[in-house]
Amino acid sequence: MTISVIIKTLNEEKRIAATIESALAALEGKGGEIIVADSGSADRTTEIAARYPVIVAQIAPPARPSCGIGPQLGFQYSQGEYVCLIDGDMLLDDGFLDDAVRFLADNPAIAGVTGHVEEMHVANLEFARRVNRNAPENRTGRIDRMNGGGLYRRCAIEEVGYFSDRNLHGYEEFDLGIRLRNAGWGLHRLDRRFVQHFGHSVNSYRLLVRRWKSKYLFGIGELLRASLGKPYFPELLRELPELRLWALVDLWWLFCLGLLLFLPDKIMALTAVVAMLLGLVTLASVKKRSLGMGLYTVVAWFFHAAALPAGLLRSRQRPDAPIESRILGKRA
Repeated sequence: MTISVIIKTLNEEKRIAATIESALAALEGKGGEIIVADSGSADRTTEIAARYPVIVAQIAPPARPSCGIGPQLGFQYSQGEYVCLIDGDMLLDDGFLDDAVRFLADNPAIAGVTGHVEEMHVANLEFARRVNRNAPENRTGRIDRMNGGGLYRRCAIEEVGYFSDRNLHGYEEFDLGIRLRNAGWGLHRLDRRFVQHFGHSVNSYRLLVRRWKSKYLFGIGELLRASLGKPYFPELLRELPELRLWALVDLWWLFCLGLLLFLPDKIMALTAVVAMLLGLVTLASVKKRSLGMGLYTVVAWFFHAAALPAGLLRSRQRPDAPIESRILGKRA
């Protein structure tokens, strides 16, 4: 048994040393390797990583950063029978790999197994929501995707062609999950901790802007385009309720634009649009039991809705095309 731990990074100098050390501790006594798959860090991430007995691979032009490019880059250099994916701001839980490998050995139809992601920064509204044990990210048993990473069988990944679509700026793990399930494999979450996650601690609104600039929000549109014509496309539409929500918000914007353009009384048209907007915030606030959370929810809807067509129209490369890269450090 060999395990390849892939740590995907982009400007993680604050956490990368602790992440690597947690992976080294988890692999102790097992055959394995660690690949730091870097998407072009401008800080000291790769310099710090190169001090450890790991492979450090970094994308090179013309490759550009995306959520999908890191896992696939690491997979290109991996050799393990099992592949464990984590982020550069996570601590791999001691003992998880043993439990995960044991579960896969006992369940040959399961392609991947994960556990709970313990969020360590919950001041951000998004990460605070994830702490809720009823959230989709925390459901145990059969799941449709392994958000946050986990342990995969290499043979299952090879059967579906590639680890992650290099074009996707988000939803790369859902894409992998639906491809695996379409091939007859299953995914499972154990009721135990997988990693501790030290995510973004910035203001929620700044995080939305950052995710727009990094094209992270474009992921769902990119996923939709990547799945057009695939046998699992109808299933994808059923399993992504947010896709319908963003489409409805886009239609709402078109309706508002129509009012502003075609109603002769512009003041009445503007009043109607503002009233509908205030109604949305009120409904969201009642549902979330918080005015702040309700306002943030509506703003997030608008960001995601605007990103949907932007992602859908983006150009694509072959998802399994080799990633241009270079090795920055490797120590046995």
